[in-house]
Amino acid sequence: MTPSSPPPDVAPASSSETIVFVPASRLGPQNYLWVVGAVLVVAALLHWLGPILTPFLIGGMLAYVGSPAVSWMAKRRVPRTVGALLVMLVALVLVLGLILVLAPLVHNEFSLLVKRLPELTAGLYAQFAPWLEEKFGLQLQFDLESIKQLVAENLDSAQAVSLKVLTGLKTGGLLLVGILINLVLIPVVMFYLLRDWSRMVRRLDELVPRRWLAKVRTMSHEIDKVLGEFLRGQLSVMAVLAIYYAVALTIAGLQFALPIGILTGLLVFIPYVGFGLGLILGLLAALLQWHGWPGFAAVLAVYGIGQLLEGYVLVPWLVGNRIGLHPLAVIFALLAFGQLFGFAGVLLALPVSAALLVGLRHLRAEYHESPLYR
Repeated sequence: MTPSSPPPDVAPASSSETIVFVPASRLGPQNYLWVVGAVLVVAALLHWLGPILTPFLIGGMLAYVGSPAVSWMAKRRVPRTVGALLVMLVALVLVLGLILVLAPLVHNEFSLLVKRLPELTAGLYAQFAPWLEEKFGLQLQFDLESIKQLVAENLDSAQAVSLKVLTGLKTGGLLLVGILINLVLIPVVMFYLLRDWSRMVRRLDELVPRRWLAKVRTMSHEIDKVLGEFLRGQLSVMAVLAIYYAVALTIAGLQFALPIGILTGLLVFIPYVGFGLGLILGLLAALLQWHGWPGFAAVLAVYGIGQLLEGYVLVPWLVGNRIGLHPLAVIFALLAFGQLFGFAGVLLALPVSAALLVGLRHLRAEYHESPLYR
């Protein structure tokens, strides 16, 4: 049996040393039990430690996206520490810019919704009250002025009251502390993974059984290719759709076109959920701004064209059908892993789906070469 090559960071033996290769013994049932036990331990840890692992998984995903940039700079003699800091600085600027743009606009939309709620309720009352009285004999009493006064009196104090309640409750305080800890942990985890990515990959390579090393390396390369193509293509789809929805809704005359368009584009990473939430936000904004059906028809047309553009042009072009991750498979993976492992499972759904996809491809190839198939 030809021995496997040593890991990259293991120096070859000198010419004076005598190397004796021991033939590999046949694997017994206990060896496979070790593998199955390790898989079960990892699954149990994900199930029990999901909330703790969430910032590590988010930091790992961000580090995976930014690792090629750090490696590119390292090849040009930029230290990985400096490269990691530069990548994190770019990511921080993008996130802060997005928050500074979206937060005021979303706040204004919510305030407008609260202020116009009495008028919207009055309109619905004027349309449905006569019909309810005619069909069912129900008489509804509606005092518009009282509702307006109630909203005006409580609008300014609602935020302060909710903040006091949140900080006064032990659960709310712990929740706030947990969110702050996660926000601090994510960039820390991202920095160390970006800096030590190559070293960690080599250490993992050392743990792989030598007889499986070639196959594991091949599958890891394919998984990395699938994930890289999917993530880079999906980021391109998100950017194009964010621009499209923002511009199209602006042309349609929607008042909050920019935040709704950008949010819709960013949320399309979750299949159908992002589109549905963006459509609801667009229709809600149209309800606040316009009276009658033309505004709703314009918003529906924008989102209908956007869905066609995403499904039949952008995804096949930028993501590519060669990846093989069908949207239904992605949705099933998100729901299944979310049910089993919580939010941590949602974060792991895509990498695990890519690994299963590559594994099934190799399994199918082995089946086609087997005597059973032939």
